[in-house]
Amino acid sequence: MNSSPSAFTLKKSLLASALTLAFSPAVVAEKASLQETAQNYEQNMEIIQVRGRASQFYFVEESAMATKTPTNYMDLPQSVQVLSHELISDQAAKQTSDLYRSISGMTQFSYSGVTARGFRQDQVRYDGVQGDPYSGFSIPQLFNIERVEVLKGPTGMLYGAGQPGGLLNYVTKKPKFSQASEIALVTGNEDLFGAYADTTGAVDADASLAYRLGGFYQSKKGFRKNTDEKNTLLSAGLSWIVNDRLDLTLQYDFIDQDLGGNRLRGVPVDDNGNFLTDISYNANEKSDFQRLQANVWQLIANSEISDQLSNTTVVRILDNKRTQNYHENRGLADDGRTMTREFRDQVRENKDWSITTDFIYQLSLADMEHTWLFGADYFISELHYEAKFGRGAPSLIPDLDIISPVYGADSDSYLLLEKPDTDSETIRHGVYIQDQIRLNDHWLAIAGVRYDNFEDKDVNNGFNVSDHDYSPRLGAIYQPDDETSIFANITRGFAPQSLYNQQESTLDDDIIGDLKAETSVQHELGIKNQWLNNTLLTTVTAYHIVKDNVSSWNPADTGINDGIPALVQIGEVTSKGLEIDVVGDISENWTATVNYAYNRAKITGGAPDAITNAIGDEFANAPDHTLGAWTRWDMPALASSLAFGFDYVSERLSLSGQKVKPYTVWDASWRSEFNGVEMQINLKNLFDKEYATSGFNERNGHFPGEPRSIQLQLSYSL
Repeated sequence: MNSSPSAFTLKKSLLASALTLAFSPAVVAEKASLQETAQNYEQNMEIIQVRGRASQFYFVEESAMATKTPTNYMDLPQSVQVLSHELISDQAAKQTSDLYRSISGMTQFSYSGVTARGFRQDQVRYDGVQGDPYSGFSIPQLFNIERVEVLKGPTGMLYGAGQPGGLLNYVTKKPKFSQASEIALVTGNEDLFGAYADTTGAVDADASLAYRLGGFYQSKKGFRKNTDEKNTLLSAGLSWIVNDRLDLTLQYDFIDQDLGGNRLRGVPVDDNGNFLTDISYNANEKSDFQRLQANVWQLIANSEISDQLSNTTVVRILDNKRTQNYHENRGLADDGRTMTREFRDQVRENKDWSITTDFIYQLSLADMEHTWLFGADYFISELHYEAKFGRGAPSLIPDLDIISPVYGADSDSYLLLEKPDTDSETIRHGVYIQDQIRLNDHWLAIAGVRYDNFEDKDVNNGFNVSDHDYSPRLGAIYQPDDETSIFANITRGFAPQSLYNQQESTLDDDIIGDLKAETSVQHELGIKNQWLNNTLLTTVTAYHIVKDNVSSWNPADTGINDGIPALVQIGEVTSKGLEIDVVGDISENWTATVNYAYNRAKITGGAPDAITNAIGDEFANAPDHTLGAWTRWDMPALASSLAFGFDYVSERLSLSGQKVKPYTVWDASWRSEFNGVEMQINLKNLFDKEYATSGFNERNGHFPGEPRSIQLQLSYSL
C-alpha cells in the first residue's frame, strides 16, 4: 500500500501552481477600454463559467459540461440536458428533488440521491468541480443556482470517479456588471414563510469590478409528524477584470439547514406497496434533528494566454458539519403495529479542498478545426465521524404504535453504546487530454483519455488502499444538414470500492488481494433534430451500459477464517434503455419540455441478492418507464402566464423487494405582473395524489410524496 502524502504540503504546492497559472497573463498590456472589457467579460462569464448561453425560456443552445469547452448542443456527441433558470423559477423549485420530473431517466432514490439510467447516483459537481457542501443526507437548495446541467452515462473522462448513470452539475450565480436587484416574499400552507434578496452590479465607474450579494431564508412545517425545516443561505461574490486577458471571481457561501424531526425515514408498507398507516407517520421525536452548517469559498480565474490558448482554474474549499439525533424503524412486532426503534446520535465533519485547471487550445490543421483540452484536477477530503446508538428495550428506547403514535421519549435517559471515532482521508487526482475535431462540413469527432490516481486512508489505524485507472472516450457526429446531428460514443467510467468494504475484509485471513475499482462502459447512439426555425430541439438516445467489478457477498463463504473471501468481484450489471427529450421555445409565447425514458437494469453476472441496491437480478428504485412534461403559455395582454405539467413513474421495487406503486402527479403555476410586482402561485400535487417517491427497505417502508400544497410568491425587481 502507498503511504498518504501530506495534505498540507500538497495544498501549498498546488495552490502556488494555480496562482502562477492564473496570474501569468497579467503582464499582457490592455488593448481595450475597461468598459468594452466589462462587456466582453460578461459574455465570457456566460460561456466559460455559466457553461452555456441561456435562450429566452427553456431552450439552451450551448453547454460545456460534456466537453469542458463552449460547444453548440448539436455538436455534442453525448446526451446532455440543461435546466434553465426560467424553468426552475416556473416550477418554484427550491431544492434539487423538485427537478427530477424534467430529467429523462432520473428518479428519486433517497434524500438527495437519485436513480439515473438504472444506477444509484449520489455525486454532484458545482461549477464543474468537486466539493459538495450538502454531502451526506442533506438536500441541495437552489437559491444560489443559475442552472442545472445533466451529463448522461459514464463521465470518467472529464470528471473522474462516479457511477455510470450520469452526473448533476450545479452552476452558481455570478456577479454581473449590469445593475439588477430582486426581493421576494413567499408563503403557503404548512406555515410556509420565505424571503430572499439578490443584488448585483458594477462597483466602480470604470466597470472593472462587480459584486453580488444574496440572502435566502425559508421556514416550513412538514406534512410528516414532528417535522419542520429552516434554511438560511448567504452568498457573496466579487468579480474583477484585471485586464483584457484576465478576470477573477471570488465567491463565498454560508449554509445553515436545520431539519426538525429528521433524519427522515419512510412509512411502513405491505408487499404490494400499500401504506400501513397514515403517510404523516414518523419514527422521530419532536426533539430529533438534522443540522448542517457549511462554509464554501471558491476562486475562478479565466485567462486568455493568447488568441488561441486560454485557461480556466477553479479552487474550491469548504468545511461542513452535520449533526443528527434521530430514531429509526427497526421492525414491526407480530401485532403489525408496534415498532421497535433505534436511536442514533451522530456527528460528521468534512473538510474538502479541490483545484481544477483546464487549458483550451484552438487551431486549424490540415483543413480541420481542432479544439484541444488539457486539464488536471486534485481533490482531498478529510472526514471525522462520531456515533452513539441504542436499540429497543435494552437501551430504554420505547416502542411506537404506528397507527396511534404517542411521542415524548427522553433521549437523555437512553443507554447508548459509543462507537470509536473514525477519521478518514480521500485523495483523487487526475490528468486528461481531449481533441474535438471538425473534419468537414458534415463530420465531427471527439477523442480523449483521463488517468486517475485515487487513495483512501483510515487515519486512525493507518489502513490504506490506492489504485489508478484510465477513462477513455470516443465520439463521432454526422450532420447531413444544419438541423440534424447523428451521434455515437463509447465512454468508460470507474468508481473505487469503498474503504469500509476493503477494511472489513482484512479482519480475518479470508481476503485475496485488494478489491479493484468498479468499471463501466457505455455504447450510446442518438439523433438530434432542430425544428421550427431552430426553436425546438428533439433528442432520441439509445444506450447500453455494462458495469463490472461490482463487489458481492460471496455465497460460498462459510464464516471467518475459512479461507474463502467474504467479498468477491463477480458482479456484472447491464443497463439498456431509450430516452426521448423535447425542449423548445416554440413560439414567442409558448415554451415546453417533455421527456420519456425506458430502462432495464439487470444483474448479468454475480450472486442474486448479493449486489448492493439490487433485488434478485433487478435494481431497486429503477422504474422501467418515466414520463415528464412541463409547458408554459404567456398571455401578454393580461401580463400573465400559465404553466402546468405532470410527472409519471412506473412500478419499481424497494431494497426489500416490496412494490413501489406507479404514480402520476400534476402541478400548475400562474404568474402575473402589476406595476412592477410579480405574483406567482404554484399548486403542487394538484389532485392530492397519495404516492411514494421511492422505496427503501421493509422495516422503514417507502418515502411518501408531499400532499397537495400551495405556494404564493411576490417579487419586485429593480
